[in-house]
Amino acid sequence: MATGEEKLADIVRHVVAALEPKIAIRLWNGEWLGPATDGPVLALNDPAAIARLAVSPNIATAVGLWMSKAVDIEHGTIFDLARARPDIRTKAAMKRVDKLKIAAALPSLYGLSRKAKAAGPTSGEDATASGSSKQAIQFHYDVSNDFYRLFLDSRMLYSCGYFDGWHDDIDKAQVDKLDMICRKLRLQPGERFLDIGCGWGALLIHAAENYGVTGHGVTLSQAQFELARERIAEKGLEDRVSVELKPFEELTGQFDKVASIGMFEHVGWEKHDPYFKAVRKLLRPNGLYLHHAITRPAKETDAKFRKGTKEYAAIIRYIFPGAELDHIGHSAQFLEKHRFEVHDVENWREHYARTCRLWHDRLLARMDEAAAIAGEERARLWLLYLAGVSLGFERGGLLIYQTLASKRSKGPSGLPPTRRDLYR
Repeated sequence: MATGEEKLADIVRHVVAALEPKIAIRLWNGEWLGPATDGPVLALNDPAAIARLAVSPNIATAVGLWMSKAVDIEHGTIFDLARARPDIRTKAAMKRVDKLKIAAALPSLYGLSRKAKAAGPTSGEDATASGSSKQAIQFHYDVSNDFYRLFLDSRMLYSCGYFDGWHDDIDKAQVDKLDMICRKLRLQPGERFLDIGCGWGALLIHAAENYGVTGHGVTLSQAQFELARERIAEKGLEDRVSVELKPFEELTGQFDKVASIGMFEHVGWEKHDPYFKAVRKLLRPNGLYLHHAITRPAKETDAKFRKGTKEYAAIIRYIFPGAELDHIGHSAQFLEKHRFEVHDVENWREHYARTCRLWHDRLLARMDEAAAIAGEERARLWLLYLAGVSLGFERGGLLIYQTLASKRSKGPSGLPPTRRDLYR
């Protein structure tokens, strides 16, 4: 009688024949399937873990297989695997699969799958928690400053770069992004500038040094807060730049300009009204607000939109607990609802695809160091996340917009008549 592993190998052969992948596959027993090639190889290393995927075929299981190295890519990257997708559509290919054959093998596969070691984060997985809560923010951003240094630019900016050509210089792209934000906000010497979700303080420092503003930032990440203060002190800017470890809603006073760069994704759909209300309260009349946030394409209804995809749900579960993306129409609607005037909307989708690809490649080149700092499973999870997000932006399933708005009041907005000043 065939063993569970033998039955599993037979099932894998059958599925591979149906899908006709463009990448070589090596089974745990050394058997090779798919096309003969010197290129990337999809290695199925642990039959018990692969059996778990057969029994419970979902994104969470697949992520766990990657994290534990039960599934790995040799001599290539996740991007190679994505390019090796079969020409045939998945639904059409699945019609070729003998489901009765798989069903007959399930009892044996279930027994084999029970031997698999579970893989995945042990905390931070409550997707119902607020993405802007301190616990959720620290789950992602407090992995380790040293971990993020491995793949971010020298200023440690963890948001979309801005490319004046599709080059590989992440430091230039991030400096160009900082400058574009400052120019869009038309920052002037002496103005009070607020950075909501200030990260490691790079935008505040850049704005103070190059545009003469007095900057204030808030973050919920202890690690970011501590390093931001160190960097401000190193630059001798304590009299002009300050940061606090607190929710921005607790701030008082008013600012001439406000930026929110990659923070809104953490707010959560149900808290959009109080978010924009708080931003408006902190902004002086005619003051400018730059809203920089990842979105998804809209659906026929918001109810359908909020269901999302399985891939989106996996990112929320494993990487950004409690976060929730909106669509650009929703952002514009809520800005107008809270008496902002929208002046400019710019799509940076391809810029973020490039940014995440460079982050992925930089992290991949230093995976041994990443594993030593954060553990191999978490390092592999971040590698998968960066590749998946890059592909999401490349294919248009994810979008990102910079939206410039002002606190609406009667009369002129005070903005230049054209955008020429942005592209000097």
